[in-house]
Amino acid sequence: MQLGEAFVGDGANAAHVNTVLGRRDGPVGTAWATALATPTTGHAPFVVVLQPGVPVRPFTLFVNKAGIESDDHARLTWGAAQAGVAAGVADAAADNVIADLDDVLIAAVWVNPAADDAAAVFANNRDATRRALAMGAIGGPDPASIQQARANPSNPFFSG
Repeated sequence: MQLGEAFVGDGANAAHVNTVLGRRDGPVGTAWATALATPTTGHAPFVVVLQPGVPVRPFTLFVNKAGIESDDHARLTWGAAQAGVAAGVADAAADNVIADLDDVLIAAVWVNPAADDAAAVFANNRDATRRALAMGAIGGPDPASIQQARANPSNPFFSG
């Protein structure tokens, strides 16, 4: 199982992506199928496609971390962010970051309800997905990075 995380961009159009990549016949496959089969209000996991009828490989489940709040938010989540995740997975596969295209991938994706720029949402999700998968592939983050960041924990919503 490979775990990854990346935050790309700033403001409302930033992307935060968490990835879980693993075997279809293992715990990731079980989680993938369970999440697909059990949508909840505002959160409907779906298979990521490069184009209608062309799912990305490895088969990727898009799980929105923010409940859908408006028609514009829905379009950015299911449109630009989903296309960005698809492109990021395809980039990682083309760059051999993903070793086995028969694995399955869960991408938990944050799209801010205030997002307003489809091109930025697409680009940030593409980059964040690729970076999260790269982190997972190397088993990151490395302990030195954790120790360095430990002195000043922060994120886009908090700076201590």
